[in-house]
Amino acid sequence: MKKKVLIPTKLNPIVEETLEANGHYTVIRDEATDLKDLVGQHPDTYAMIVRSEKVRADLIDQLPNLRVIIRAGSGYDNIDAQYARRKGIDVMTTPGANANAVAEEVIALALADARHLIAADISTRAGKWEKKKFMGRELAGKTFGIIGLGAIGQLVAKRLRGFDIKLLGFDPVISQERAASVDVELVDLPSLFEQSDYITLHIPGNDQTRGLVGRDLLGRMKEGATLINCARAGIVNEDDLRDVKKEKTIRFLNDVYPKDEAGDKPVADIADIMVPHLGASTKEANYKAALHAAEELIEFDEKGISTYIVNRDIPPGLDEAFGELAYTLSRLARSLIGRDSKLKLIETSFYGSLKPYAKWLLSPVVAALSEDFDRAMNYPAAVQYLKDMGVDYNDRETDERKGYENSITLDLTATVGGDMLRRASVRGTVTEGVLMISRINDFHSLYFEPRGHAVIFVYDDRPGVLGQIAAALAKAGVNIDDVRNPHDSKSEKSIAILKVNQPVAPDVMSGIAADIKAECSFAMSFDA
Repeated sequence: MKKKVLIPTKLNPIVEETLEANGHYTVIRDEATDLKDLVGQHPDTYAMIVRSEKVRADLIDQLPNLRVIIRAGSGYDNIDAQYARRKGIDVMTTPGANANAVAEEVIALALADARHLIAADISTRAGKWEKKKFMGRELAGKTFGIIGLGAIGQLVAKRLRGFDIKLLGFDPVISQERAASVDVELVDLPSLFEQSDYITLHIPGNDQTRGLVGRDLLGRMKEGATLINCARAGIVNEDDLRDVKKEKTIRFLNDVYPKDEAGDKPVADIADIMVPHLGASTKEANYKAALHAAEELIEFDEKGISTYIVNRDIPPGLDEAFGELAYTLSRLARSLIGRDSKLKLIETSFYGSLKPYAKWLLSPVVAALSEDFDRAMNYPAAVQYLKDMGVDYNDRETDERKGYENSITLDLTATVGGDMLRRASVRGTVTEGVLMISRINDFHSLYFEPRGHAVIFVYDDRPGVLGQIAAALAKAGVNIDDVRNPHDSKSEKSIAILKVNQPVAPDVMSGIAADIKAECSFAMSFDA
């Protein structure tokens, strides 16, 4: 019996042609009928391919035979992926299919704004001849800052090469070598905003990036600079942008909104150009997404290829807490090595019963390093992402004689300030369901539980430093809940790990670090 595939969206016919040519599918492609009605007419649906249609729990419950949902695109927040997992349904995406379309849209918006093409068209159609009014500017000789150098960000860089411009970039994962291959100079975020004439965003919208572009960064923009958002609504703090635009002339070109629907838009008063989420709306992108969706379903059914599943199930026999441990260790190691360092190598060691799950555990490691990678993706996707970012990966053979039973060791190597290497190494385990950090670099036997808020300082060992830290925190109204303060006799360094009752402000952290001459210092909220 052929498997029924329901496609309730406007998608290139290649999806239907490819599936039916395979001979094992019956395709229902109907964009006109209401989705709920369509589902009611086809309760025997095996797979569904959607774009922006919402696939929630109530809809899933109406399809008892549903086993696969494919989002023809990269994001999948329109699908209740967790509920689908509980029902044994795999959710897949087609990442990369829309990348070139979005990259070209960025350049189109920049050019349209620089040459006043929209206003000039309206004026000329009205019979006017306002040539002097529409004096524009050229992209040549300008500096273009790209935030997020994944597939889209790298394509933006490649497409801009012919404009004779300087390219700056910020990405927490990409290696120095990979960035250089697309002519991008890596800098920190403040420097990017200060130096760029154009800034384009290519990062996902989540808890880590929400409001990232706020008052501080916006206030650093050059007079007359342009901000382009074709990524996600929420990354830019619109109220802060509104205030900064009152103080200086900056341009804002926008393609993303909280909801993709008709009605008033919250950025209407501050957007110099706004378009209805056209990033992926090209015939070519639609064709690629449709073709990839069909090919993914066929390869999944015939070969078991599951690279693009984004709601992986936990393997039988693995405690889910070890996934959280891998994610937490990776966040901690990244903070130790410095957020502005450029990754070169990730090394892992999985001890005891964790070794068979090494591939599964790589995804949370990578997800903690980059907001651009979803932790629900699987091992092949993680390896491919690291390859695209120019980062090497090595899962080391383990020596069980060391006695690190059911623990994870994670090492990161990065470059800082050119060719200088910096390394960070952490180890942890799960004890009676509780995550435990046992080692940070050469500081052993920590037994630190990564929960709540913490501040960490590494400094030259000497008397009185812990008291200085405690006094400064007390002055800032921060209470200390727990302390770990071991000493490494070989390096003559100490580490102070203090669990505190609230987040510690950056200025307090920087003040303490300066006072104690800290080699390394950072604050973390482990429950965030």
